[in-house]
Amino acid sequence: MDSTLDATAQADLIRAGEVSARELVEASIERIEALNGDLNAVIHPLFEEALETEPADGPFRGVPFVVKDLICSVAGTPHHEGMRFLRDLDFRADEDSWLAACFRRAGFVFVGKTNTPELGILPTTEPVAYGPSRNPWDTSRSTGGSSGGSGAAVASGMVAIGHANDGGGSIRIPASCNGLVGLKATRGRVSMAPIGDFASGLIAELVVSRSVRDTAAVLELVCAGSPPGEPYFAPARTCRYTDQVGTDPGRLRIGVMTAAPGGHAETHPDCVAAVEEAARALESLGHSVEVSHPAALDDQGYIENFLVRWTAGVAAALDFWSLRTGRPIGPDDVEPLTWALAEQGRAHSAPRYLMAVGYAQIVSRAVAEWWLDFDLLVTPTMAVPPAELGTMGNGADDPDPAMPIHRAIPYAVFTAGFNATGQPAISLPLHWTETGLPIGVQLVGDMGREDLLIRVASQLEEARPWAERRPPVFAAAG
Repeated sequence: MDSTLDATAQADLIRAGEVSARELVEASIERIEALNGDLNAVIHPLFEEALETEPADGPFRGVPFVVKDLICSVAGTPHHEGMRFLRDLDFRADEDSWLAACFRRAGFVFVGKTNTPELGILPTTEPVAYGPSRNPWDTSRSTGGSSGGSGAAVASGMVAIGHANDGGGSIRIPASCNGLVGLKATRGRVSMAPIGDFASGLIAELVVSRSVRDTAAVLELVCAGSPPGEPYFAPARTCRYTDQVGTDPGRLRIGVMTAAPGGHAETHPDCVAAVEEAARALESLGHSVEVSHPAALDDQGYIENFLVRWTAGVAAALDFWSLRTGRPIGPDDVEPLTWALAEQGRAHSAPRYLMAVGYAQIVSRAVAEWWLDFDLLVTPTMAVPPAELGTMGNGADDPDPAMPIHRAIPYAVFTAGFNATGQPAISLPLHWTETGLPIGVQLVGDMGREDLLIRVASQLEEARPWAERRPPVFAAAG
């Protein structure tokens, strides 16, 4: 079976009777077995379950799929969220999350669960519990995080598409590092049920994929309806996302930003070049492109207030798992960074936390005003190329165990702001360095405008195609 096909093409083959669902699943299992020793992308193989699954008759019936081992629970399977604590307890989920059930109804077959940093904290996937995932473009480099295991699995051809989630860039960063498409949808577009929201609206769920049409199709499926009682609601969609692929977006006014928000990092020349090339491509497609961005993104209080919410979320997550397992979590149960951030989170007063949420709401309004005059913003996805493994560390060797979160800033400085504002943003693989590392370009839309992002992304996919690019570690076709 051709490992270069996207998920839509694989589903088409099954519908045409040219291949069976079991043959696709068997081929995916063979690829995982062949490549996972090099990449460490899949940490919980679900091979027996996959071979016994009778897939639902959905649009992706029989297509192999991986689930990130964070938030999205799959009944009966290990659920460890990158934690030695849960691994050593052999903790298993007792139910499908709402999103996992959506993936099942779509016809996907779960062949494995993928690696993630502890609690998804860092933009690199190097947990002590399972070891580092390695980038198929250069195995000495990071896959990004926190959806790095899914990123490596999709980029290497183990599967054509995989689950991912994003609280500060964790869909878009692995998409950039691995040469993939990664969309963070508008806040509230995809439900996180049945769990509560420990991150005050920062987290979004979806996938990493090889094609814009796959991402559009999955978004269409998972936002077709939401369970009752959702804490956030995205603006109502007015069209089918799948219909936006290949649809002319018209002439748009597009702003370009290459300097990191607030001057918090230096943008690497390759990341600047990626945006400049994308800007030229957009101009050639008839759009008006100019240097401009929302001034509120440069507000100097952003990182401090983001970290108040982030660290409070880490503390809440540890409290949740202590209650869920009946085993109090102490400093020896988690990585030094995790404990340091949780301690910071516990030190914040309730008024300070609410002030941080209110700050984000005020800045979000100021950011959104820019979209009254512009249609899209284009930025690098990351300020730097994929990191060498070990760059960030886990705090064990640092005088201040919280240092890794500060080393992570260049990797998330362009992405995390849009988790705070709630706007949709997509990373596209539009540039490669001279040494062959992928560099993503981020497109950001107004609230609720995933339709416009998909239209422009598919324009760029046609104008600057990436489908034929293959990393050195890739499953053999056939």
